[in-house]
Amino acid sequence: MGSVNSFLTAEDYRQIEEETGFQKDEVRRLYSRYAHLDKRSKGFLEQQDLMLIPELASNPLGTRIIEAFFTDDKDPTVMLDALNFRQFVSVIARFRRVENPSRQLIQRKLEFIFRVFDTDRDGWVSEMDVRNILSAMFGLNLPESQLNAIVRRVMKADVDQDKRMSLDEFKQALGQVDLAEKISVNFLR
Repeated sequence: MGSVNSFLTAEDYRQIEEETGFQKDEVRRLYSRYAHLDKRSKGFLEQQDLMLIPELASNPLGTRIIEAFFTDDKDPTVMLDALNFRQFVSVIARFRRVENPSRQLIQRKLEFIFRVFDTDRDGWVSEMDVRNILSAMFGLNLPESQLNAIVRRVMKADVDQDKRMSLDEFKQALGQVDLAEKISVNFLR
C-alpha cells in the first residue's frame, strides 16, 4: 500500500490536521492502523475490515457502529461501499479524546450516534429504532416491561410527538450528556 510518506503530501497532512485536529505523528499512526486493517492491500476498507478491530467485534452494537462509519456524510440514507484513508480519519476524528471539545466535535459525535440509532436509515429515530438498539445491547436480559419503559422515556425527546425523533430532537435530548469522554475511543494504540 506504500508508506504514509509517499501516500500523503505536506498539503494532505495540513488539511487532515485542520479537518480533524490530529497531529502529523497521529496521522502516521492512523495510517499504519488503516494499512493493518487493509489485509488484502486494496487501498480502501470495507465493513468486514473494521470487524478486525477487537473493540468493535466484541461490542453488541459493533455492526451498527460499523454501518454508521459507512454512511455518507452528505446523505445519511446512502451507504458507502468502501472508505479511503481520508474518510476513515474523518470518522475516527469524531471519537478522539480532547480536553475541551469544540461544539462542532460534539455535534459530529451526536450525528454519528444518531446514525447508529437510525437502524432503518430513514433519517429519523423511531420507537422501533430505539427498540432495535436496546435489544442489540441487552438481548433477552431486559424484560419487555423495562424495554417499554426505556423506549417511552427516550421517545420523550420527540418534541413534536410525531412518533420519531429528528436529528435536532435527538441532539437536544443528548446535548446534556457529557459526550466528550463517554464517546471517545483511542484508535492510536
